[in-house]
Amino acid sequence: MTHSVLINGEWIPSSGTMTFQAVNPATTETIDGDYPISPWEEIEAAIQAAAAASREMRGWPGERFAAFLEAYADAIEARTDELVDLANQETALPASPRLKDVELPRTTNQLRQAAAAARTGSWSAPTIDTAANIRSMFGPIGPVAVFGPNNFPFAFNSIAGGDFAAAIAAGNPVIAKGHSSHPGTTRVFAEAALEAAQKTDMPSGFVQLIYRTGHEDGCRFVSHPLMGACGYTGSRHAGLKLKEAADKAGKPIYLELSSINPVVVLPGVIAERGDELAGEFTTSCLMGTGQFCTNPGLVLLIAGEATENFICAVADKFGAAPIGTFLSEGVQRNFAEGVAALQSAGATVLAGGETGGGNGFSHQNTLLRVDGATFLADPEALQAEAFGNGSLLVVADDADQLVQIAEALEGNLTGCVYSDSSGADDAVYDQVVPALRTKVGRLLNDKMPTGVAVSPAMNHGGPFPATGHPVFTAVGMPTAIFRFAMLQSYDAVRPHRLPTLLHDEHPGNGCWRLIDGEWSQQSIGS
Repeated sequence: MTHSVLINGEWIPSSGTMTFQAVNPATTETIDGDYPISPWEEIEAAIQAAAAASREMRGWPGERFAAFLEAYADAIEARTDELVDLANQETALPASPRLKDVELPRTTNQLRQAAAAARTGSWSAPTIDTAANIRSMFGPIGPVAVFGPNNFPFAFNSIAGGDFAAAIAAGNPVIAKGHSSHPGTTRVFAEAALEAAQKTDMPSGFVQLIYRTGHEDGCRFVSHPLMGACGYTGSRHAGLKLKEAADKAGKPIYLELSSINPVVVLPGVIAERGDELAGEFTTSCLMGTGQFCTNPGLVLLIAGEATENFICAVADKFGAAPIGTFLSEGVQRNFAEGVAALQSAGATVLAGGETGGGNGFSHQNTLLRVDGATFLADPEALQAEAFGNGSLLVVADDADQLVQIAEALEGNLTGCVYSDSSGADDAVYDQVVPALRTKVGRLLNDKMPTGVAVSPAMNHGGPFPATGHPVFTAVGMPTAIFRFAMLQSYDAVRPHRLPTLLHDEHPGNGCWRLIDGEWSQQSIGS
């Protein structure tokens, strides 16, 4: 059986002749059911339907989109068991607590946070200059394509995750491009999304799903004249191909590409609680078989006897820890190639290093080491991401070399510094953090980076190659919404022609507006 695609409000048989199957990573066996690779004419039909929906929704209040997002969150929760079971089969991620108790609630929470932001409209930053009679606000940009990753089948799913929620909250229709690792999970989400869209009277092209495209068609997709923007999470190689096509067409594309998330461990904290920290780091690095975008893949240390003891403790813990299952054969292959590349650049394996050892697609927990001078001689090669259950320790000669290493880092999502509680590490901290701060989107102290809170203050972004643009976050409402919006200014436009949020009278929905330089929830003149 070949599953249908969701185009213009209907599940229809694909016109494509090529298909693929999902694979259970724990057993390496294919899962029943074929999924289509959509040909261009199918993608074009989805784009045309999304464009028609976008035209129909022009000027709609945020309440319409909030109602959909809340109905969708309810529909997802009604299908919890089905979603968890399918995702467990397709990804080998634990049904509980990972999928059912952590990731699914996070997903519905994101949808409801996006609904709250859409309802008040404060995210759109209504701005009024009464003297010049100029008013502006952020509004929808048009049809959005979302390319989801393999490692978060719920929270970053192309038709349920954060990018999807943000694009909808801004008032845009979404065409989801599913990930080949978990097409069944994505199909169930799409069924729930269609149910919610019909329940809340959304246009037929409001939410659509195609499972896979050819590489050339993907580039045509993101650069199509009718598309507003694209959100992509995945490999650097594929993302940059899409970015090149979108840039040529002048289309915004927001990329999350790769990140090794440096952790700086200073001497004082090793002396203070080195054994505890070795366990904390090992847990963070190997969590989810290292398949987190914020996985700590690089550790920076300063040479010394205590540092050597710490390294030995971490290596022992890596060797003793259970070996997890990768999301796919491709992840297993790429991780092994990444480890080999780090060795070719001068790194030495301290633990692991061989493929296998766990259930299905797997690789030994791998810890590598390199000295600071070798790292500085080839920082590009020694920063190549090996996505999985491994990390590279870089041992600097002294604090000055540690700063040089920090200056040589590429952009990352996160960077954290562990220092002692007495203040003995403060001088080195003050040296290294100014260099690290410009390299990371989120700076942490004494905390591993793998937890990403859905908070308005969160930045899940960073300088290239962590993302394609350092200004925007992919997590946190309402800040994530801006990626899928455009600034719309109204100069001397007659009052009755203005959007409701820019009228003199406050709409009464709790929206904050910037009026003559002051934030207000009052009507003008009141």
